[in-house]
Amino acid sequence: MSRNEHFVAPVSGEGLVVDRVSVDEKRSNLWLDAWRDMRTRPLFWIAAVVALVIVVMAIVPQLFTNVSPVGGACQLMNSNEGSAPGHPLGFDKQGCDIWSRIAWGSRTSVTVGLLATLIGTIIGLIMGALAGFFGGWIDALLSRIGDIFFTIPYIIAAIVVMTVVPKDDRTVLVLAFAIGGFSWASIARIVRAEVLRVKQADFVMASEALGMSRFKTLLVHVLPNSIAPLIVVATLGLGNNIVAESVLSFLGVGLGGGTISWGADISQAQSVIRTAPMSLIWPSLALTVTVLSFIMLGEVLRDALDPKARAQR
Repeated sequence: MSRNEHFVAPVSGEGLVVDRVSVDEKRSNLWLDAWRDMRTRPLFWIAAVVALVIVVMAIVPQLFTNVSPVGGACQLMNSNEGSAPGHPLGFDKQGCDIWSRIAWGSRTSVTVGLLATLIGTIIGLIMGALAGFFGGWIDALLSRIGDIFFTIPYIIAAIVVMTVVPKDDRTVLVLAFAIGGFSWASIARIVRAEVLRVKQADFVMASEALGMSRFKTLLVHVLPNSIAPLIVVATLGLGNNIVAESVLSFLGVGLGGGTISWGADISQAQSVIRTAPMSLIWPSLALTVTVLSFIMLGEVLRDALDPKARAQR
């Protein structure tokens, strides 16, 4: 039996391409891809600039006005007057400068909104992560607790809480807990669903096989890979919590002690809407622009973190 000879084609070293990793390629991950997508969208820059201005105004309102919003700067002789030198938006019913009250009122609305969002996010993250990762009776118990809170309108719950609390004890932290303590259920559902998806990944099983405890696996591997939807929901929820603070102040169950708030100014201006509509329109416009900027940021972030949405554009 003759042996078959194998033909080997001659290989030249010139132009030979071998599979290799190119060190010159751009790094890529979920957050870098999202940033590259967001920075090309004008809507992101508009929303980010507006939100940044509002946050700076809330931190340092003195940069935007040197007129006191209360006290001796309020003169009844200027009640409902129009714009004047140094007072571009005119005066409200009490003769206070409207622009100054808008600038100082941003501190209340933004602070309460941020704290309420932080409180609701932390509670929702803990409840959703534990329920989704450990499952069993822990999932059943925490999910039923979440269902109970989900059926309670958090604004109505906050109204009840703030009505019970004496006016002298109505601090920013109390108001933030009244809002955030009842608005975490939707966040917990989203976190639970994301944790259920991530915990099936191979790297989670590998970490447990290497002897890492389940709780440490949750903290080190599962949560960091489940955080993207949470950030989007928290950004969108920030606008809702700012609205919630304004609603409570409008109804007279917000912060006590004469604290300046957009909702309180809107409530005060509704009685003179026919004779001086601008005293109501200006704080309402400030509230609208603030909420809209955070909602637009959340929408852009959501699209940027979704590879399917990026591919469709």
